[in-house]
Parts: sequence; C-alpha cells; structure tokens
Amino acid sequence: MDRGKAGTVTGEPPVRRRLVGGALRRYRENVGYALEDAARVLECDRSKISRIETGQRGIRPKELRELLAEYGVPEADQAALVAIASRGGQRGWWHRYAGSFSEAYLDYIIMESVASEIMAYEAQLVPDLLQTDDYARAIAAAEPGYTTSGQREDVIAAMDVRRQGVLTGSSGPSGPSGRRLWVVLGEGALHQEVGGPGVLAGQIRHLVELSEDLPDLTLQVLPFSAGAHAAAGSASLAILRFSDTPSLGVVYVEALSGGVYLESQADVARYIRAFALLRASALSAADSVRLLRGLGA
Repeated sequence: MDRGKAGTVTGEPPVRRRLVGGALRRYRENVGYALEDAARVLECDRSKISRIETGQRGIRPKELRELLAEYGVPEADQAALVAIASRGGQRGWWHRYAGSFSEAYLDYIIMESVASEIMAYEAQLVPDLLQTDDYARAIAAAEPGYTTSGQREDVIAAMDVRRQGVLTGSSGPSGPSGRRLWVVLGEGALHQEVGGPGVLAGQIRHLVELSEDLPDLTLQVLPFSAGAHAAAGSASLAILRFSDTPSLGVVYVEALSGGVYLESQADVARYIRAFALLRASALSAADSVRLLRGLGA
C-alpha cells in the first residue's frame, strides 16, 4: 500500500466516517426511523444526523452507543462500530508516526487494528504484514514519496509495530485467536529481487516460518500456471471485516495515484466472492509452503 498517498477521491469524507455513517443509516432505516427520530435521540437537529450518516462529520462514542442501542443493534455490532469510530486518538500506537502517513492510510491502520478478518492479495510484492525488516527497508528506499531518511526510518519502525500487533493479535479485538489473516501471493513476488537475492531469500524463509508458526495465518501462492484469474485486473487489494457483523466491511484497491476504498455491502460482497475464487485458483497452503521451501533453500 502506498502509505503516503493512499486514499479516496479528493473531497470525499474519510473512509472510517463513511463506514460508520453508512452503517448507522442502514440500522436507522431497518427500524423505520426518520432522520427526525434519530435527531430526537441525540437531542439535535436532523442535519447533524444527515452529516454523520454521509460521513461529513464524526460522532462521539457516547452518541454512537446511544443511537445503536436505540436501533436495537447487537452488542457485537456495537463494539465493532465504536472501535472503528474511536480508535484514532492519541492512545493508538500510530499517533507517534502520524506525520509520516496520509490521513487515509492512518484510517486503514486504525480499521485494520480492530478487524477480525483480513484478506489480502499481492501480485508482485510480499504484503506489508509479512515483510522482514530488510525487505521493508528496500521497499521504503524505492518509494519516491519519502523525502528524508528520517521519514523512511519512521515508516519502517511503524510497520514493524503494526506487524507485531496484527500478527500476534495484541491490537485486535479478542487476542491472538481473534483475527484471521488470509493472504494470496502471486508467484511473481517470489522472484522479484527486492533488496537483492539475499534479502529475497531471507524473506521467503520468513514466509515459511510465519506459515508454520501462526495458526491464524493462511498463505497461498498463486502460481504462474494459474493463468487468468479473478484478480487479474488488480495488483493489490485488501478486504477488512469486523467481528461477527457481516454487514460491516471495507475494501482497499491500490493504484499508483493512491487507491480507492469501497465500503458498500454490494462492493464488499463482490470482492469477497472474487477472493474466494482467487484462493481456489491458488496452491493449497501445504503446497505453497513446499514451493516456498524450495525457493528459499
């Protein structure tokens, strides 16, 4: 992911606000409430509710809980939405590195930290979460958006903290077993000599170790022999899902200009189906490890 430029079209509200606002609108409509009814709950005018639901403004955790309780939203859904809406404060580990990232990328980190399921596809590079420090350093050195060595080092340090949090579950909603990570990695990434042959070989060995040591990680390699596949038009995508709430999810599709976030239920469902097809085209987890062992020897 392009950490300096990742985001949506200029002028759109932040993705976290859109995700929470869209969910609030669906819950309100499901119980047959008008904007005026929701406004009475918070003792505000209807325009405030409208701006919250379109992501034009944020909502305080207390107000969010009040609305969700009024709508009869289950506890699991409430906890996920409150976490998504309120994890951007100074208590987050990412606050220290905020100056090195775009706001859109910080939004992604915050959502990722509370996601219960992460599905990622990368065609040419090892995903951020599975990189070694040497591999990550080589990627940062090639990134034109970083103007100083200090900024690069901050990004590398932040990515290391992020990896530890996601892979061990320390930043997740329910500990190490509370998050599933599914990764489909294009075979081309195993031949792209990022950092040189030695760094790549170390990276491949690291993938083997992660596959063997982390029960909540499923890594599959998409071989060249798979030919055309469901993600042939994308070099990189990530899908985040939250708690036991199928109506909540967000997709990030990367591009050179930054990328696009999609959070409508239809879009998320479409990408989940595509990811399932992608996994079906890839090698099994066991066969993927055997391939990795052969390449990393």
